[in-house]
Amino acid sequence: MTEQTGAEGAGLFDGVFSRGGPGTGSRAWLRAMLDTEAALARALERAGLAPPGAGAAVTEAAATVPFDPGALGRRAALSGNPVPALVADLRKAVPQDAADTVHRGATSQDIIDTAAMLLARDALGALAGDLAAAADGCVALAAAHRDTMMIGRTLLQQAVPVTFGLVAAGWLTGLDEAADAVARVRAARLAVQFGGAAGTLASLGADGPAVAGLLAQELGLALPVLPWHTDRSRVIDVAAACAAAAAALSKIARDVTLLAQSEVGEVREGGGGSGAGERRGGSSAMPHKQNPVAAIAILGCTRRVPGLVATLVAAAEQEHQRAAGAWHAEWEPFADLLRVTGSAAAWGAELTGGLVVDPARMRANLDATRGLPLAERVAGLLVPALGREQAHDLVARASAHAGAVGVTLREALLGVPELAGWLDGAGVTSAQIDEALDPAGYLGSARVFTDAALDAHTRRQK
Repeated sequence: MTEQTGAEGAGLFDGVFSRGGPGTGSRAWLRAMLDTEAALARALERAGLAPPGAGAAVTEAAATVPFDPGALGRRAALSGNPVPALVADLRKAVPQDAADTVHRGATSQDIIDTAAMLLARDALGALAGDLAAAADGCVALAAAHRDTMMIGRTLLQQAVPVTFGLVAAGWLTGLDEAADAVARVRAARLAVQFGGAAGTLASLGADGPAVAGLLAQELGLALPVLPWHTDRSRVIDVAAACAAAAAALSKIARDVTLLAQSEVGEVREGGGGSGAGERRGGSSAMPHKQNPVAAIAILGCTRRVPGLVATLVAAAEQEHQRAAGAWHAEWEPFADLLRVTGSAAAWGAELTGGLVVDPARMRANLDATRGLPLAERVAGLLVPALGREQAHDLVARASAHAGAVGVTLREALLGVPELAGWLDGAGVTSAQIDEALDPAGYLGSARVFTDAALDAHTRRQK
């Protein structure tokens, strides 16, 4: 996993929010815009609309001239976006006979939208890789703990027994489905933007569609049916894929933060610090702590995703042929969304690959429930004799008594004369109660579901 900072310069919070994938900051935007301008020059030359060598000249200048994103950004205030300033500087940097080739037929939105697609392609590729690595970690956890029992929890309360293998299998399925969404968008929804002033390519006459096709070839992007200046569904599709990935990752991270609580202690993060003498998870005030840093970082990233997605969706309402403000509102949220989702995935790969599971603590916590989570199974023994409603009420009374006086459900059922009398009347023996209170016998299809998730993941790899 690579750091996103690189040429952008290390930021104070980049270790948390820019952990994985390629950059999406100013220099990454600039590089994608220059790549687009260079590809357009090559496409124009291939179409016979630029002199021989013009494409190579623009490509060389785009690759070698040290354009300053800060200076371009300041000049963007004159036009509302940085493309006019970039085009002016690029024209000055190429031989005179190639200057007219720069940006020919294009409008600023063509360059920025196509650059956004290039950023998305790289970012979604890295995201897919980290989702796959996180899934690999879940595969190992699910397989290793297929039979590791633990208490299930619903509405944050103890429910019925489950296995940790099933928990990890659920994580795996979420990651696999999110990865499928990312792959679909990356393969089919990233398209070149080339429509000129108002989506007609009028300045190129009859050659416009041919140039658009050649530009798509040069960049390896899809060729859309027509320019999509005010059809922002492609941006929304990228956002939705990121949201799906964030949802899968945040589910894992939230479970880990809860299971790693001191009072629960069923899992803990592995891994160490980033340098000699450093320890992952330490506190600035409390020397004893080992915080689940990866899970916390994932949640810090994914908590930002809904707001960024909402901004992009709100900006999708765009008027006439070119939007006044809504398009501009997309640029930074789009890049931020790719960045924080990619960072969450990089953290996720580290989290699942190094998670330490404590089966003994899981069993101890399960035993500490005093059999109450098996009340449903006990009630099932009484249904034939008492009916479902009366059986439920009887076991509920036993559970309430057990909780009130601090005894096990077995002790409440067999030790309270009134309750024991109902059991005798229903023909239920103490041996049957003991069998019903064995959590190993009430795991339902946990193993089957775990195996199904593992099998589905294996099929995806083929």
